[in-house]
Amino acid sequence: MAPKDQEALGRNALDDARSLEDSASLDTLNEKRRATLAEIDSARFSWFHVRVCLVAGAGFFTDAYDIFAINIASVMLGYVYGHGHKLSANQDLGLKVATPVGTVFGQLVFGWLGDVYGRKRIYGYELMLMIVASFGQALAGEAHAANIIGVLVVWRFVMGVGVGGDYPLSSVIPAEFASTRIRGRLMIAVGANQGWGQLAAALVAFVIIVAYRDTLLADDPAVFAHVDYMWRLLIGLGCVPGAVALYFRLTIPETPRFTMDVERNVRRAARDVGRILAAGTGGNDMDARGERVRAPRASRRDFARYFSKRENLVPFLAMCYCWFAIDVAFYGLGLNTAIILQAIGFGTPNAGVTGTAAVYENLKNISVGNMILIVAGLIPGAWTAFLVVDYWGRKPIQLLGFVMLTILYIIMGFAYEKLTATSAGRKVFVFLYCLTNYFSNFGPNSTVSVFPGESFPTRYRSTAFGIAAASGKLGAVVSQVGFGKLVNIGGENAFVPHLLEIFAFFMLTGALATLVLKEGKQLTLEELSNEKQEGFIEERGSKPARRRLAQSTLSEGQADGMH
Repeated sequence: MAPKDQEALGRNALDDARSLEDSASLDTLNEKRRATLAEIDSARFSWFHVRVCLVAGAGFFTDAYDIFAINIASVMLGYVYGHGHKLSANQDLGLKVATPVGTVFGQLVFGWLGDVYGRKRIYGYELMLMIVASFGQALAGEAHAANIIGVLVVWRFVMGVGVGGDYPLSSVIPAEFASTRIRGRLMIAVGANQGWGQLAAALVAFVIIVAYRDTLLADDPAVFAHVDYMWRLLIGLGCVPGAVALYFRLTIPETPRFTMDVERNVRRAARDVGRILAAGTGGNDMDARGERVRAPRASRRDFARYFSKRENLVPFLAMCYCWFAIDVAFYGLGLNTAIILQAIGFGTPNAGVTGTAAVYENLKNISVGNMILIVAGLIPGAWTAFLVVDYWGRKPIQLLGFVMLTILYIIMGFAYEKLTATSAGRKVFVFLYCLTNYFSNFGPNSTVSVFPGESFPTRYRSTAFGIAAASGKLGAVVSQVGFGKLVNIGGENAFVPHLLEIFAFFMLTGALATLVLKEGKQLTLEELSNEKQEGFIEERGSKPARRRLAQSTLSEGQADGMH
């Protein structure tokens, strides 16, 4: 045989050997990835899961406090800065819509950043924005060149950006750390902190109002100087839970799924999982040797390819619409509870009570009314969903909630005049209002964040969640603008019953959209991603690259064997 032929045969034999070596190493890496995911998905409930739930939940607590405190603070602001001791419709709308508008921006930007730079690297910055914005609102002042309502609108937009950033990160992180059998409960437990945040806002307002009772009663009715103290304390205290949670949020480790599937470092992710499950502590193994493998990578073309498939696009659009629909009603009423309570005359001061005494009674009654609605509806609804979500499923809960809300809003809207005509009728109306809060949280308000949080590939999960959540806050913006512009058509609060009827329509369409969603109960995130998992880690394109991959894998395997 000629020397050249012998050399060619030798090269081919070497390439075949290297190819087999590469194949073996790739099989090893795919098996390591499968084993790591299985370890996460089957892990027992631990202190680390509790820590993730508390740290993420603190963000949702702060979100809800900051968003819904304005419900009572806007009434206080009206007494101090409004003409006739009441904010104009546009001023009230500006204060209430600024945060949802900022939230849309924050959800889109932070959702994308969470997929590009990682959950850990971004987590905490959104909380810093909320803390600074809450503090800024409390210190806002008025001057010849600056209207205080305008200043507050700007600060509430900035706060909204932080609130929006919290949504994708505080939902995706628990989802990616949770085992399959408890994932729904962990995600709903995080979201359930919104109810506690709303209750805290109403409770803090009540305590402040009662604490300032004597000084408020002695105030000049033309100025109400101490009401100015009250709203500043109410808003400013919103930064306290965020400040407490900030350190713990900055120490949350990167999720192993992001480390494996986006950073493409399988070995480091495996070691991180071992450390987390064994010790229940955070911190990523930054000393683990880098092992960049070839796996599907995020790109515009890949994003378009994935979401152009019907089985991915249709559920995604349904998730967006369901979130839009529930937020139309939830924020339409939630941010205007004070107006609804005043419209039906619930807790309104007696006609004989006037001056500063009437102001005190009105503020106190609004706070008490908010607490009743939250305790009787929102909190028990969320925890009912928590108890059954991993047994009954996400889809049945959401469908039941939308159907019940449709029925309740139809009754409240079409029977509004009769229900609000008598004292007994108003009590029935409040009871029905509590039921809407209950079935909002034992229904779509709890589950709309679970669907996108456990769907889609890791490389797009935060981005897709941000888009779905932004769709919801777009619904909040629409409802706020609509409520503000329509509520007084035909007289003060005369359009309220028709708004309730409109909400019923959105609930019905939300129920229809829920039908196309995929049930995620007891399925892994990878099964819900609609992506092939066999051979997820692929062979590199060039022979030198394959050779480096094989040599790196073998040497690291030998190093592990020495330990």
